[in-house]
Amino acid sequence: GWIIVLEDLDAAGFDERKQHVNREDIEACLSWLANFHAIFIQQNPAPLWPIGTYWHLATRPDELNVMEAGPLKNAAAKIDERLNGAQFQTLVHGDAKLANFCFKHRSASKPTDIQTLSRTGPGVAAVDFQYVGGGCGMKDVAYLISSCLGESDAESQQNTLLNHYFQSLDQALQTAGNPTNFSELETEWRELYAFAWADFCRFLGGWSPGHWKMNGYTDRITQKVIEELI
Repeated sequence: GWIIVLEDLDAAGFDERKQHVNREDIEACLSWLANFHAIFIQQNPAPLWPIGTYWHLATRPDELNVMEAGPLKNAAAKIDERLNGAQFQTLVHGDAKLANFCFKHRSASKPTDIQTLSRTGPGVAAVDFQYVGGGCGMKDVAYLISSCLGESDAESQQNTLLNHYFQSLDQALQTAGNPTNFSELETEWRELYAFAWADFCRFLGGWSPGHWKMNGYTDRITQKVIEELI
């Protein structure tokens, strides 16, 4: 059987919900993701979903079928293959949008040990784990940023936010004593950041073509991926 353990995050001090965030808030969420990914690097996702996230290609055939014909639709399978074939895999949260993070008041103390960070992160806790499964960590990172920032900010802050994520991931792997070759992981995942965006845009293209996340920034990222695959 199963034992389900629940915690009241409001009572634990994570009683803030935010619709608008600053850089510190986004970095707190990225640090949470980095610690989560570090703990599960290269672990078999069973008995969870073999592929995490709710938008991956195998689970969204209807959206692909109604998607407007074009280069992104044609590249959908190859994009999916690149992400699923990444050398470095972990467990992804699968729905790491801003609405699924609970924030702690800044005056409250922050956890420091790796086990606590995997659950709460520095000043933030996560909820809604129904889509946890195997995958490249960039799926969570791209999806989080897409939920926090508009076109211009997502583009201008891209490198800064990625740097913060990878610094947090490196530290978390060291703290956990994980022997993963971080240099190789970072090189691979930085390249797959664009693929994660393109993959999510493929889903949006069939589910909600006029969605606000389909903008100039995502168009440029997607075009870069398509050109690489040609």
